[in-house]
Amino acid sequence: MSQYDVIIIGAGPGGYVSAIRCAQLGLKTAVVEGRDTLGGTCLNVGCIPSKALLHATHNLHDAQHNFAGMGLKGKAPSVDWEQMKTYKSEVVGQNTGGIEFLFKKNKIDWIKGWATIPAAGKVQVGETTYETKNIVIASGSEAASLPGVEIDEKIVVTSTGALDLPKVPKKMVVIGAGVIGLELGSVYARLGSDVTVVEYMDAITPGMDKDVQRTFKRILEKQGLKFVMGAAVSGVETTKTKAKVSYALKKTPDATEVLDADVVLVATGRKPFTDGLGLEALGVKMTERGQIATDAHWATNVAGVYAIGDVIEGPMLAHKAEDEGMAVAEVIAGKHGHVNYGVIPGVVYTTPEVATVGQTEDALKAAGTKPKVGKFSFMGNARAKAIGQSEGFVKIIADAETDRVLGAAIIGPAAGDMIHEICVAMEFGASAEDIALTCHAHPTYSEAVREAALACGDGPIHA
Repeated sequence: MSQYDVIIIGAGPGGYVSAIRCAQLGLKTAVVEGRDTLGGTCLNVGCIPSKALLHATHNLHDAQHNFAGMGLKGKAPSVDWEQMKTYKSEVVGQNTGGIEFLFKKNKIDWIKGWATIPAAGKVQVGETTYETKNIVIASGSEAASLPGVEIDEKIVVTSTGALDLPKVPKKMVVIGAGVIGLELGSVYARLGSDVTVVEYMDAITPGMDKDVQRTFKRILEKQGLKFVMGAAVSGVETTKTKAKVSYALKKTPDATEVLDADVVLVATGRKPFTDGLGLEALGVKMTERGQIATDAHWATNVAGVYAIGDVIEGPMLAHKAEDEGMAVAEVIAGKHGHVNYGVIPGVVYTTPEVATVGQTEDALKAAGTKPKVGKFSFMGNARAKAIGQSEGFVKIIADAETDRVLGAAIIGPAAGDMIHEICVAMEFGASAEDIALTCHAHPTYSEAVREAALACGDGPIHA
């Protein structure tokens, strides 16, 4: 039997990052991964391929709708769907191959197969059992469905199937107005699909800032997406090539409505993937929601067994898993691992992008904290107007007494990159005034962040 300091189960963002940090800290490290490529759901059938399609279709939309106004004349490009999927696959291959290179560079063993934990300190893959001082479970998550909705990945698909459809559907129904549903719905709407999003809640991107929810929905509707809000889906019936989605509005629960579709995308969230690990027999404590219970050091109740990422509590975000992966490696190496869960940004990669961090205005009020809000529209930002993306705003939420920044929301160009200025400010306990007094280059989108910070005080300049 091989002896390791740590074996990590799963090579997604949490697992592979943890493995690299473990190796850097001098630990003999192995990763068990059953896919043919490293990177987990994120790199193979999630974050990366979806961003490739979002980028390609954004360029298509620009060519169809915006180029002529910029003086770029000519016939708009046609869509070669197979080539677009090839481009997506090449992007995935570059990234997964890069992780394999990093494993070799850091002398990390890739044990190919699916893992079971027969006992603490042992990991079984196939007929082989490996001994290890520590085990990190980073097995990620899988798509969750609804009662009465059977996934076939052909007509009724998860994000995995939606990334590799044989053709662009004429009609698509998206169940769920969260990040995945809106991103992939945007992709197919730009490709010419008639996209209808059905959401159980009364607002899109549930839990997000209300100002963002309203503005975001209005922008997406202008881009062609249709929404049915406050609707409970009761079932999906399929034939060989079509589907019918049945739902009832919460305000009229006895009246069933039906939507026809060529493809139905089920984007109702994800659930921890722990099948086959043997956690029940091992005695690992689970939460009521089926997550692995851990302490402040990502340790389970079984000595030497840790868990990170989507299998434990918290937002199912790749970068949250990465932070936990690095932190648990530090803990195993006898150092101090830390994750600031109050400063984990979230991004929706539509056009415009949406990014948030920290607490919302409503959550602070509910907790008894008096917030003050500084808000600035991209209509007052020269760079945003120059590229035709002046819809949206930056909203900074600070403590009314101390001026300390407690949260932010951005909807606009490059929001996913700009949010990190706020993240750094929050990590250092900065005030809105600190941001307002920081010189920002002109013309940049980031000037809108400064203006929003100024709005927390005496007022913005360009409003």
